Amino acid sequence: MPQLGITRRHLLAAMAGAGLAGTLPLRAQSQARSAGDAMNPARRKDSIGVALVGLGGYATHQLAPGLQLAQHCHLAGIVTGSPQKIPAWQARHGIPDRNVYSYDDFDRIADNPDIQAVYIATPNDLHMPLTLRAASAGKHVWCEKPMAMDAAEAQAMVDACRANKVQLTIGYRLQHEPNTRRLMAMAREKPYGKILKVRADAGFNAYDDVDPANKPWRLLPQHGGGAMYDMGVYSLNAARYTSGQEPVAVTARQEIRRPALFEGVDETMHFTLEFPDGTVAECATSFGQDMNTLRADCERGWYELSPFQTYDGLKGRTSDGKVFADAVPHQQARQMDDDALAILQGTAPLVPGEEGVRDMRVVDAVYASARDGGRRIVL
Repeated sequence: MPQLGITRRHLLAAMAGAGLAGTLPLRAQSQARSAGDAMNPARRKDSIGVALVGLGGYATHQLAPGLQLAQHCHLAGIVTGSPQKIPAWQARHGIPDRNVYSYDDFDRIADNPDIQAVYIATPNDLHMPLTLRAASAGKHVWCEKPMAMDAAEAQAMVDACRANKVQLTIGYRLQHEPNTRRLMAMAREKPYGKILKVRADAGFNAYDDVDPANKPWRLLPQHGGGAMYDMGVYSLNAARYTSGQEPVAVTARQEIRRPALFEGVDETMHFTLEFPDGTVAECATSFGQDMNTLRADCERGWYELSPFQTYDGLKGRTSDGKVFADAVPHQQARQMDDDALAILQGTAPLVPGEEGVRDMRVVDAVYASARDGGRRIVL
C-alpha cells in the first residue's frame, strides 16, 4: 500500500464504519479489469486502464459508473488524499493495493503498466501540477474542466504532455454528445442562414445551506471557485462551438447576492462575446439562478437545446418544428470511450488540450473585464 499515514487498525476501523469489515481483505483479490469484464462483457481486451485522481462526487457518481459501462477503458486505479475512502473503492471496484496512490506517492504510477491514463477530477488549482506529474510519468491525461486556473497554466499543461509524448484531453463531455454535435455541425452547415446571435446560459441555485465559516472548495478563490470556472465554461464553450468561431472581444460583469458566501469569487457572471463576422453571444452563468439554454438566432429561423448541459434529457427544437433528443446511455462513458480509442488508435483526441487553452484565454478576459467595470477586452 502507498504511504498514506494510516495503519491496519485505521483501515479496519474505516471498513467497519462503511460496513465492509467482513467483506474486504486488506489486499484486494481481484483486479479492476477482471471485475469490470464481469460487469461489461463487451469490453475490449486491450482496454485502457484508467486511474481516477480525486474521489469526489463527480468521480464517484459519474466517472466510476461510466468506466463500468465503457468498452475501451476501465477503472484500474485511484489517487486520493482521503485514505478513509480507499476501502470502499477497493471493495466496490476490485482495485488492488498496488494501484492505490496518495498525492505524495503519485509519481510511482510511472512504474505501473496496469494504468495507461489518469483522469484528473480534483479541485481546479491541482489540475496543472497533477497533469505535469502524470505527463512526466508517461501517462496520458484526461483533465476535467475548467482545464486550469488561467491560460498560462493551461499552456504549460499542453507543453508538458507534448514533450512527454502523451495525449491531453479535456473533459468537455458535451462535445461527445450527439445533440451537441448536431449543433456543432449546424454551425458549419448554416441550415437557417447566417447565425446572428447566440445565447448560452448555464447555472443553478445552491449553497444557501452552507456555513460561511466552512465553505466547500467551489466557493474558495484559492482553489478556483466561482460560477465562471465551474459552470461558465459550459456557456463559453457552447458559444464557441455553436457559432463555429473564436471570439475577438469580451465584456463582462458579475453580480453577488450573498457576499458572505461569495467573497473573492463570482456568484453570477454575465459576459458578451464578439465574433469576427459580427455574431454576438450573450452568455451567463450562476450559482444563484437556474439557467440551462443554448440558442442560435439566424437569418431564417432559430434552433436551441434546452436543457443543453445536463447529464441526460438534452432536448433540441427548431423554429420550423423539428425536435431532436438523441439519448446517450451515459455521457461520461461515451466521452471516455472516445478518448480511449484515440489512445488505442494513435489519433488526435476529440477535445485536445488546445481546446481548453482557448477557453482559458477567454476566461482570463472575462475576469479582467469584470474587475475593470465591464471594460471591453480585445482578444
